[in-house]
Amino acid sequence: MDCGKLFIVPTPVGNLEDMTFRAIKVLGEVSLILAEDTRTSSVLLKHYDIHRPMQAHHKFNEHNTATALVERIKSGENIALISDAGTPGISDPGFFLARECAQQGIEVECLPGATACIPALVDSGLPCDRFCFEGFLPQKKGRQTRLESLRYETRTMVFYESPYRVLKTLTQFAQFFSPEREVSVTREISKIHEQTIRGTLQDVIQYFTENEPKGEFVIVLAGFKE
Repeated sequence: MDCGKLFIVPTPVGNLEDMTFRAIKVLGEVSLILAEDTRTSSVLLKHYDIHRPMQAHHKFNEHNTATALVERIKSGENIALISDAGTPGISDPGFFLARECAQQGIEVECLPGATACIPALVDSGLPCDRFCFEGFLPQKKGRQTRLESLRYETRTMVFYESPYRVLKTLTQFAQFFSPEREVSVTREISKIHEQTIRGTLQDVIQYFTENEPKGEFVIVLAGFKE
C-alpha cells in the first residue's frame, strides 16, 4: 500500500475569506484533520462545509500521539494539520509531527497561506529584505539573556506578544535597545479592528499607556545601526 502524506494547512488569522481554495480542497479530502482546538476549528470547517473527522493535536499531547499518527500515514492515510490561526509550526504546534514524518521518510507538504508575521513586517515601513523571526520571548527564564543576545542584531526583528504583556515587552525593548529605536506594532491582523502604530519605542509606549492594548500583537523592531 502506498504511503500517505502529511499536509500542513494554514488557516486565516482573522478574516475567514483569507482561506485559499487549495486549503479548502485538501481539508475536504483528507482522512483526518488534526486541530489545535477542535472547537475553534469547527467554526472554520462549518463555514466552508467541510465534514471530515477531527482530532485534537496540541503542545500537551503531540509527543504522545505522533507515533500513532505516523503509522496511520504510513498505512496510506492523508492527514492534515491545522492550528487555531495561521501556519502550524510558527509559534504553534506542528514542528514535532513534521519532523517525525520527515525522519520516517513520509512526505510533508506545507501549503502557502496566512501567517501574522509577514503582513506586519511588510506594512511596518522597516527594512524587510533581511529579518529575523523571534516569535514569543521567554516569559521568565531566559528572557533577559535572549534580549541581551539581540542588542546588536542589525536585521529587523519580529516578535509575537499578547495584549497582557505587550506594554511590558515594549518597555524592556526601550531599556535594552534605546527608547529611540524605531518600532511598528500591529494588532488584530486581518480583523475588523486591525491597527498599526509606528514610531519610536518611546512614542509607542506612550500610546499604549494611554490606550489599553487589545487583541493579538506583532511587534516589528528596527535593527541596530552602527
